Amino acid sequence: MQFTTELVARLPRSRCAEHGVKTIVPPWAGKHSRFTLLFEAFAVEVLQACRTVKAAAVLLGLSWDAVQTIMDRAVARGLERREATPIKHIGIDEKSFGRGQDYITVLTDLDGSRVLDVAPERTQAAAESVLATLTVEQRQKVCAVAADMLPAYAQAVATQTPNAELVHDKFHVAKHLGEAVDQLRRGENKALQADDDDRLKGTRQLWLFNKANLSPEQRRRFNAIKKHGLKTARAWGITDLFRWFWRHVYSTSANRFFKRWYAWAVRCQLRPVVKVARMLKRHLPNLLTYFLYRITNATTEGFNSVIQALKYAARGFRSFGNYRTRILFFCGKLDLRPQLPCH
Repeated sequence: MQFTTELVARLPRSRCAEHGVKTIVPPWAGKHSRFTLLFEAFAVEVLQACRTVKAAAVLLGLSWDAVQTIMDRAVARGLERREATPIKHIGIDEKSFGRGQDYITVLTDLDGSRVLDVAPERTQAAAESVLATLTVEQRQKVCAVAADMLPAYAQAVATQTPNAELVHDKFHVAKHLGEAVDQLRRGENKALQADDDDRLKGTRQLWLFNKANLSPEQRRRFNAIKKHGLKTARAWGITDLFRWFWRHVYSTSANRFFKRWYAWAVRCQLRPVVKVARMLKRHLPNLLTYFLYRITNATTEGFNSVIQALKYAARGFRSFGNYRTRILFFCGKLDLRPQLPCH
């Protein structure tokens, strides 16, 4: 009836010589809960619609702490109900938590499009802790793990999922190549501006964005700059060619392509490009495993945008526990509603 209703009851207690004092759990509420199961189910729906605890608290007429407690209990309930079904492909990625070099490790079910768990920091221990949330049987049945080139993640995968192949994510490879081009652009732009030459000024997006996303005016400017024989243009040509690596059907042909590309990249005398090329060669075996499993961290990257939106809506998190709860609440595909008693 849209009125606040309070149930007041004295719950029976018993004193056991072996187990101590025990209190009966009423059928209308969970253990240690101040709210009925029906109200908690409604609160979960409000939280899913609001995306922020503060907004849900206003609608529910509760304090922020009370609503956060309902969310914590919902996530704990969902994790207990989650079935240990086989997971073939998983992804491990990092996501910023606070300011500076403050990160968390995110474990994702790539086929199920859900976040399995998160842990603070991006160390081997963090990766092992999120992988350990899977059962032994689940870890043994994992076929492939998509991750970036952090040695800590590779060591954790080898330790916790012995039957899985490590697949280096092509989005992180593209990121390293793009950073090499941008590093050259910044240095060359500084040198050109010293001679009153502004050809590279304001062109960062032109070198990093997908050319299909450029406007006609941007595309014309980009094509004109490429004809000037700048170091940035040469670096872009080398790195842009690497995208054909992923379009091969078999690893053997991809390996032959990489050898030709690598020979060109290391002879270009552009230090950032040479550095990335050598790094890719060291990790080539885990680049070629892509052609066996065809998995990427695209699902994880999609969740990163959702996590970023949650972080922005909350204006940041001081507590990792609250951050983890928020991520699993919205991205874990958990059964969050309490089991309501029949009438």
